[in-house]
Amino acid sequence: MFGTNPNGAMWDAQFSGVDDLNENWNGIWQVAVLGDRTGWTAEFRIPFLALRFQAGTNTEFGFNIRRFIRRKNEEDLWRSYGRAQGLYHLNNEGAITDLGDLHRSHDLEVYPYALGRAVETEHDSVGGETRGGYFSGKTGVDAKLGLTPTLTADLTVNTDFAQVEADQQVINLTRFPFFFPEKREFFLESSRLLDLGTPGKVQVFYSRRIGLDTSGAPVPIVAGGRVYGRLGPWRVGLLGARTGGGDQANDAVVRVHHDLFDRSYVGAIGTLHAGPGGQGVARAGGVDLDLPLVVHGANLEPKVWIAGSQTPGVPGTPLAWRLSTDNPNDLFDNFVSLYRIDSGFAPPLGFVRRTGIWETTGHVDFMPRPGVLGIRQLDFTFPIPSWDIIANETGSLVRSADWQTAWFEWRVFGGDRQNGDHFEVNVQRLLDAPTDTFDIFRAVVIPPGRYWWSRSELQYFMNPGRPLSLGAFVNWGRFYGGHSTDLEITAVWRGGGHFIVSTDLIRTTAQLPGGGAFTAVLSASRLEYDFNTRTSALAFVQYDNENERLDFNVRFHWIPVIGDDVFLVWNSGYTTDPLARFRFPDTKALSRPLNGAFVIKVVHRLTP
Repeated sequence: MFGTNPNGAMWDAQFSGVDDLNENWNGIWQVAVLGDRTGWTAEFRIPFLALRFQAGTNTEFGFNIRRFIRRKNEEDLWRSYGRAQGLYHLNNEGAITDLGDLHRSHDLEVYPYALGRAVETEHDSVGGETRGGYFSGKTGVDAKLGLTPTLTADLTVNTDFAQVEADQQVINLTRFPFFFPEKREFFLESSRLLDLGTPGKVQVFYSRRIGLDTSGAPVPIVAGGRVYGRLGPWRVGLLGARTGGGDQANDAVVRVHHDLFDRSYVGAIGTLHAGPGGQGVARAGGVDLDLPLVVHGANLEPKVWIAGSQTPGVPGTPLAWRLSTDNPNDLFDNFVSLYRIDSGFAPPLGFVRRTGIWETTGHVDFMPRPGVLGIRQLDFTFPIPSWDIIANETGSLVRSADWQTAWFEWRVFGGDRQNGDHFEVNVQRLLDAPTDTFDIFRAVVIPPGRYWWSRSELQYFMNPGRPLSLGAFVNWGRFYGGHSTDLEITAVWRGGGHFIVSTDLIRTTAQLPGGGAFTAVLSASRLEYDFNTRTSALAFVQYDNENERLDFNVRFHWIPVIGDDVFLVWNSGYTTDPLARFRFPDTKALSRPLNGAFVIKVVHRLTP
């Protein structure tokens, strides 16, 4: 998919399924726009190299055009569709035919890079030096090879991700691990092909297990390779990588899909992790079936997957499975799923938020279109609430006494206005039954117990297409025997088509039994200026009061010609602890970075 706006900004994405839109994909293409008093036009130049197709004399491309006018919240299409199906049902699109004898050129692209890095002197929270600064350089190469017109190989040696944006900071007020999305380019193209499981809950393959340690710090990737694409009715994904440093390992992933009907597939996956000497080899594998159907004009999407693992030193049954069915339509959107994740399920390259559980999730949404009072569509989950219930693997989901956690939400009133604004009024009922004491924030702890509480929630977010878009979220009520209030405020300002400033502030105040109280603050601000369609600057500033850190990620990106890149990146983190503790401000600590680096990276594209 390729998109633009009146300023000539470029957007692209890779799409390969009903719910498989990868906006992190980057293709090689060009666009030019021209505006006058009557409106504006766009001309796209998309090389066949950016597309995957079988060469021949009768090549036919599926094709559609969509224009989205944000100020009116209006959507126009060249090939229309039903509301229940949406743009991404590719079997409803139009076609381009009679293009003649087509062939993809440049079956080999090579991207050598060179970078220089100046690492800042590191300090502790009181300004004391912990490691001296230094300069270093690095070179490497990435390559893309067309094995067949529909099958591509990516190779990387001495891989570097210096230009990748920093992770969004979080303050985790739960007792379970947090899921961070992948941002590194090598792992992004066709990344959804390698998925089996439910992102954020349980995945057989989670690419951040390669080249990153558990804290998110980079581990050198010595070399890696991928093969992905289509062979007739088969979609194939292979990935292998060798990491160096103090955590040397060899990792491999194999994934296949076989087409069924128009949009369905049956698939399988296998992963392998060979750690440093003495750690042995760990494996995982699974199969899945995705069967989206259209029955009498309505969507019905049953899915099932089952997976197992073999990890040395992990006891218990190593299995997990899920059954689900979705009915996403315009008037009703109904969903229900059932999980089983055994205590011994530990995929070595995967992500598992919780083990040893039964889990059921679901919702029944009623979404009428009243056509009055400026409302486009309403959304109710009443009287049946949305739910997420988890019980111990030896317990039962039908007995509340066996539940470990539970979440119910009634959407009393919600929906979208004709101007694109979104609003919700929700009531929630929650349960958590920790068996051990856990730290919730700094020195504040939650003792074992069985906690039920109720909360209320209001949301209102303006149409993001406005020059100034504001949003607010407030959630308040009981919390682990006490009470708390969550507040989130967002603001986005667009100036002159080149300048975007956004900020997001999240604040939680809690008062718990026994004098436990805390205020958690997390903020993220982003400033982006596009000089033109090939030159941009971005500053990303984050603060959280749990770690008392202020982090900066600043990036300048210049594209001399399509395919070449020049990056200037500055990352740095500073302590705010002296100010937070109301001590006399220690300017030495405040002005000396905890860590940081300045990087210049140049990438050049070579083709035969």
